[in-house]
Parts: sequence; C-alpha cells; structure tokens
Amino acid sequence: MNTKGFHIALVGATGAVGQQMLQTLEEREFPIRKLTLLSSARSAGKAILYKGEEVIVQEAKPESFEGVDIALFSAGGSISKQLAPEAVKRGAIVVDNTSAYRMDEDVPLVVPEVNKEDLRKHNGIIANPNCSTIQMVAALEPIRQSYGLKKVIVSTYQAVSGAGAKAINEMYSQTQDILDGKEVTPEILPVGSDKKHYQIAFNAIPQIDKFQENGFTFEEMKMINETKKIMHMPELSVAATCVRLPVETGHSESVYFEVDTKGLSAADIKHKLQDAPGVVLQDNPDQQVYPMPAHCIGKKEVFVGRVRKDLDEETGFHMWVVSDNLLKGAAWNSVQIAETLIEMELVKEK
Repeated sequence: MNTKGFHIALVGATGAVGQQMLQTLEEREFPIRKLTLLSSARSAGKAILYKGEEVIVQEAKPESFEGVDIALFSAGGSISKQLAPEAVKRGAIVVDNTSAYRMDEDVPLVVPEVNKEDLRKHNGIIANPNCSTIQMVAALEPIRQSYGLKKVIVSTYQAVSGAGAKAINEMYSQTQDILDGKEVTPEILPVGSDKKHYQIAFNAIPQIDKFQENGFTFEEMKMINETKKIMHMPELSVAATCVRLPVETGHSESVYFEVDTKGLSAADIKHKLQDAPGVVLQDNPDQQVYPMPAHCIGKKEVFVGRVRKDLDEETGFHMWVVSDNLLKGAAWNSVQIAETLIEMELVKEK
C-alpha cells in the first residue's frame, strides 16, 4: 500500500455489496494508505485480493477502527448500530450503507449529485440512501433545480440482487424447477422473516420489505421519506409502489412527476437530463432506444428514457429510470461519498 493516502476500513467485506465496494475502490484508484477488511467472526480469516495483494479479513470489533480515516459499512443495520459509534469515537468518518441511520436528524443522507453540501453537517456518520431512492432523486434533481417539483409517484421494478445472494440462488433454482416441471417451495421472497413466501421465477411480487400500518411497505416508506429528506422538501407529495421482478441486477422505475413551471415540453425536461451529473439520457422512441436493466449492469450512471408529457395534467411528466442497484444503488454511491469528503477537504490524511 502507499505511504500517502487514507486508512480505509470496509465492514462487510465478504458480502455482495462489500465485494463491489472493494472493486470500485480499486477501479477508482482510491488513495489508500492502509486497507482493513472486516466481517463477522464466521467470515474472518478469509483472504481477499486487492490490487493483486492478499488482505486477510478480520473480525469487526470496536478496536478494529483505531487509526481509520473512513469506514465503509455494509454488513446490516444491527452491526452498524453497534459498531459505527465505536468507529466515530476513534476518529473515523462512517459511510453507512444500511437503513440504520438514514432518518436520524443529525445524520446527512447523501447522493453526491444532489446534496453533497449536506456532508459539511456530518457528526461522524453519513448515510447512503436506499438503492431505489438514489437513482430516482439523481434523475429528479436537475428537473427540480430548474422547474421546481410538487409531486412524485413512482412504481419500481426491482432486481432480486437487492434481497441478497440467497434470493438470487432461489430465483435460479425455482426457474430450473419450473422448466423441469417440478413443484417449487419458496423460502426467501418477498421477505425472509415474513409469514408467507412466494415464487419469484416467472412472477412479480408487489411486496418489498414488511407491510406497515398505513398499507405501504417499509421499502415504499423508505423511498417516500428519504426523497423528502435528501431534497430538503418535507412538503413534497411522494407515493411509491415497490415490486420485485425476476431480474438479477438493475432496478427500473416508472416515475410520474409534476413541476411548478407551466408551459414546458418533454424536450425541456430532456435538455435538463442531458447535462445532469451522473445521468445518461437514452431516449429515442423512433429507434426504440430506452434504458433496460440488462444494459446497465456494471455501469455507475443512472439511465433515463421514455420522457413524455402527461396527456391530462399540464405540469405532469413521465420518465423511465434504470440503474445498477449494487453500484450506484450501493457501492459506488458510498465510494463517491468518500471521494467527495476528500474533494471538499472534510477528511485529511493523517
């Protein structure tokens, strides 16, 4: 490792998102002086390659964070609750990829293209938003900046990788069983800890996370509340319906939104998206050009297409938003937050 750079700790290094974070750090040539890989006791001792060198994964403990500059967390909310304050106590800045701190008032919830200035207000912990929220606000923000925003209705078409490796395996095994004419016995989706489980192969499940008393699921409420917080718009009208599809990677969203400005055309909206940071406009109906999850895998950007004006509501528009949920939705956004902390000189080399 370099003599210059930062001491980075990665909690949940052996998980799918942790692995993606590691790959992203390597691709970005992140300035790392020392790399500490952390996990549960069960995964400790494994060797993981980083830039051709083996790094041994250690069990995550409070003392693991001595001397750490930035700690990236992706090991589940309970681990973050337990260890993030310990990391902060020892002088680290935590970028947390779980839902543990997202709605805490004193924790910034950040998508760098949208609200990086909120990083200045951190008290040691910065939250990475929900994957489906990240791609939607990245696409909405350039529109909001120019034309205002008063209403958002989103329907999501979410990939199975958002529910973890076991859910992916379940989708593949169910698909094979159905093709072979066998019975399937679902065990994981929609929610491992819920009362009933349904097949995901050749199906669409309109439940992601558990139902709340108001009839919305926790995933839907995350999108609603996080959007308002990231955009600093508690008054914004937001509704969400979140659906799991048998797609391995890449979340898609149908987004209806209303702006404050009258007299706009779809071309005006496309113009703003064309120049937006982190957004790629793929929109040519004549040539059947529009974003699809199969084409966004391994890409960091948010892809937008099917932009059109609503036929009845003067200030209403529709768009289709697609992104790799493991990259922009998790690993890349976390690393991007770390890069932005360095750019804004909010973390210094020790």
